Amino acid sequence: MILKDRIAIVTGAGSGIGRGGAQILAREGAYLVVADLYGDRSEETVARIVEAGGRAEAHSTDVTDNDALEKLINDTHSKHGRIDILHNHAGIQVEGTLEEATVQGLDDSYALNVRPHFVAARAVVPFMKEQGGGSIVNTSSNSGVFVDEGMLAYITTKAAIIMMTKQIALDYAKFNIRCNALCPGWVDTPFNDPYIRQMGGRGAIENYVKKAIPMGRWASIEEIAESILFLASDRSSFMTGHALVIDGGECIA
Repeated sequence: MILKDRIAIVTGAGSGIGRGGAQILAREGAYLVVADLYGDRSEETVARIVEAGGRAEAHSTDVTDNDALEKLINDTHSKHGRIDILHNHAGIQVEGTLEEATVQGLDDSYALNVRPHFVAARAVVPFMKEQGGGSIVNTSSNSGVFVDEGMLAYITTKAAIIMMTKQIALDYAKFNIRCNALCPGWVDTPFNDPYIRQMGGRGAIENYVKKAIPMGRWASIEEIAESILFLASDRSSFMTGHALVIDGGECIA
């Protein structure tokens, strides 16, 4: 197991990609601190990890609450003595063009897609410096690399994550702290509901996936989870400041 006894925190781990990432990190030996706004979802993720032979604990954490997020980081370090992996995954999708999106929608996007990544990374970096290194994975999107029609607030925040990731990587490489951005394409989870509404319904998105993605299909959660494992582990030990796009070729089509 390539992550044996490492301590990993994953936010937004109560469903979808976050849950898949937590499960694969635990499968490879990490002890998981599973955080999600909804405690029952965190507990379900932990139950799945434990059933598969892994180790984990559940936390109900609102990552938009700076104090609560910092407490999660500090309590984890106090309990376990180190934090090796931080995966900032919690996020939101807000649809709309410039005229359709509201100021509140943009603020909500920033409050969940950007600020918690900053707050958690800022809290964990001193611990990683002290222990001699660590890996931070920030979930962005392939939408942060190129544009998607009618998703201004979402794309703006996802692009911000990539630039923040690069700057953290540059500033902390000398401390053996790596920071990379995960940029998934289309994964069939409820997270996409706002974009599906924007496109005009389920039929429209299925047609888009078939035509616009060279591989002609959605990604599976398991495929994205493998990329999370790669970024979090020593398999990417000479990679930092990178935006890893996993989208079936959509960004080059």
